[in-house]
Amino acid sequence: MRTNEKIISAGVEPIERVTQEITYREAIVAALREEMRRDPKTLIMGEDVGESGGPFKTCHGLYEEFGAERVRDTPIAETGFVGAALGLALTGYRPIVEIMFADFLGVCFDQIANSIAKHRFMSGGRVKTPIVIRALGGAGLRFGAQHSQTAESWLLSVPGIKIICPSDPEQAYLMLKAAIRDDNPVLVLEHKALLSMKGPAPIGIDDVTMPSGPRVLRPGRHATIVASLAMVRKALAAAESLNAEGIEAEVIDIQVLRPLNVAPISDSVRRTNILVTVEEQAPTGGWSSDVVADVVSQAFDYLDAPPARITLPDHPLPYSPHLEDALIPSPERIAATVKSLL
Repeated sequence: MRTNEKIISAGVEPIERVTQEITYREAIVAALREEMRRDPKTLIMGEDVGESGGPFKTCHGLYEEFGAERVRDTPIAETGFVGAALGLALTGYRPIVEIMFADFLGVCFDQIANSIAKHRFMSGGRVKTPIVIRALGGAGLRFGAQHSQTAESWLLSVPGIKIICPSDPEQAYLMLKAAIRDDNPVLVLEHKALLSMKGPAPIGIDDVTMPSGPRVLRPGRHATIVASLAMVRKALAAAESLNAEGIEAEVIDIQVLRPLNVAPISDSVRRTNILVTVEEQAPTGGWSSDVVADVVSQAFDYLDAPPARITLPDHPLPYSPHLEDALIPSPERIAATVKSLL
């Protein structure tokens, strides 16, 4: 699918909007390229993001167009280059940092939690901190326990940072562009297993805003399924199989983890009376705990059964393909959980 439309704004070079089928990876590259063209103060830093185009090719072609000054290969030192991003932001730049594996956010956790997230607040709002931290995570590709975490909930308890997790090419494109334009730090969690996923994206669009909360991907009246990142596709597949049995499941992509807006989910539960959450994380401390707590608080009288949380088991992910596949939530497990609650 491909449609063209010229968008002309006063004093701005005409932008050609092209809606086409692209991969999640290509959507990320397109967003980065457009925002770097739009603002010469936007740059990207990370390990192997230069001539090689990034370990997962999410910076493909950027080095050739923008050069080493704006597409900077860094040492293997997340604490150092994430800290440097704060200095760049304070001096008028819009740095984008790529963390090769989301697991490595632990290396630079102090810079994010105690410096980047707090700096604008501690200045009384006098300085801006437009920093984007992109981190690629997720299981299913045989990277083992130390390279397969989504890290979705690691920073949920830290005020001062936004956390978004796009689940398809369109959202990967739109949300990344909005994050780069934000004057506050944004953590963008991307999923390795989605990089080859194809879908329509409005390439060339210039009017972007950060979503305020969850979005309904499939309406339904018998159960509400809330999922994130790669689990969204699993939830949609489960809903399709349930539909064949006459069960209409509403599927919600949570997409924004901080600030967390549970109101649309509670509205859905008031219609369906059943809540199931699906996340690719261990059960303790996951975002689903907050969602369930808020739904119980806001819509307790509408629940026909206790909310169900589908998660990874409470131990590290194995390298073994058979074991890894068995532990990751599946459409079959999601569908069976919904039916058990009905």
